[in-house]
Amino acid sequence: MTTEQQGDRFVLISADGHAGGNHDQYRAYLEAKYLDQFDAWRQRYSNPFKDLTGGTRNRNWDDERRLSELEQDGVVAEVLFPNTIPPFFPTGAVVARPPTPDDYQLRLAGVRAHNRWLADWCAGYPDRRAGIGQIFLNDIDDAITDVRWCHEHGMRGGVLVQPVPDDMKHIKPLYAPDYDPLWAVCEDLGVIINTHSGGAGMPDYGPYPAAGLLWIAETSFFSRRPLTQMIVGGVFERFPALRFVLTEQGASWIAPTLKQLDSYHGQMKKAGRIGELKYDSDQALPMKPSEYFARNCWVGVSFPSPVEAAARYDIGVDRFLWGSDYPHDESSYPHTREALRRAFAGAPESELRLVLGGNAASVYDFDLSRLQVIADRVGPTLAELSAPYGGGIPEGNRSPAFVRP
Repeated sequence: MTTEQQGDRFVLISADGHAGGNHDQYRAYLEAKYLDQFDAWRQRYSNPFKDLTGGTRNRNWDDERRLSELEQDGVVAEVLFPNTIPPFFPTGAVVARPPTPDDYQLRLAGVRAHNRWLADWCAGYPDRRAGIGQIFLNDIDDAITDVRWCHEHGMRGGVLVQPVPDDMKHIKPLYAPDYDPLWAVCEDLGVIINTHSGGAGMPDYGPYPAAGLLWIAETSFFSRRPLTQMIVGGVFERFPALRFVLTEQGASWIAPTLKQLDSYHGQMKKAGRIGELKYDSDQALPMKPSEYFARNCWVGVSFPSPVEAAARYDIGVDRFLWGSDYPHDESSYPHTREALRRAFAGAPESELRLVLGGNAASVYDFDLSRLQVIADRVGPTLAELSAPYGGGIPEGNRSPAFVRP
């Protein structure tokens, strides 16, 4: 597929979209042996998310509404993470902790129903949607089976791998060599490994008044751990062609993190110790951590502020993938043009074409020549995006794009 943009209008590909089915749709994709349990679970279930219970929830699955709203916002294609509540899940897919041994089989049935639904839903508009399948790490053989299924069914967004909470001892940590068979299959098939911000990797804070605030205060830390774990654990050394994308976690923190890791790496190589801790020479990776990042990693930066947008120079312009986070409440929709002006006004056209669509096309295999036809009708022009934005927060918009520095 071509990754070179030709038209006057920008091809906007959001590297952070969310979608999912409703319970009736998911029921049709469940294995028959789970239907009675699903019906009983559904009767007890109370949805905790306002955006999934009100009049906007059908944005997650309604083709006509979704495409219309995205086009009004200038967006022509999406990389799609989960959003609604799959069967047997306790909460939303990107914030739910991994399954316990007791609920693993039902949760696995639920994600497989979601993956079947998503594959069919994306197939309706294959040029515009790159679906990301869900897998669990409880059982590596099951995970490999699901990776192969997603690949065989055209889900070129890859798979979502969530952080492993330290207090869930029944699942190996992400840096464990036990996962090498899984990474080998992903590398061989060209399946992208994705992580997304949320509460999946967080500990159980217990029934304490501070639990909710601790969740908010620490979610960024736990969401960012997979990058360090995959690098330091040697995953990219053992699997040099593996592709890894971190999404909706910002970008400005990455360069300082890599600088710190490079410093540790240098001390291990040169002095054989970091402070009081001694290391053998063979414990240091052959390459610097920043070099693994530059080869294996990309960052999906959702609703970037000016500071986050400027981080593209620190991590590499070719590593930066813009995202709107539609249809979430904090999405830049329906003011994406204004948000892009605030973040990128004055940026060179060549950079904008990369971060707003070209990079996502390259990583997730979108055909820009096909998307350009749609962009010629709905996409923003360079003149639109070059004008500095000073209009404040658009009425009704709650995106961090307009309040973060």
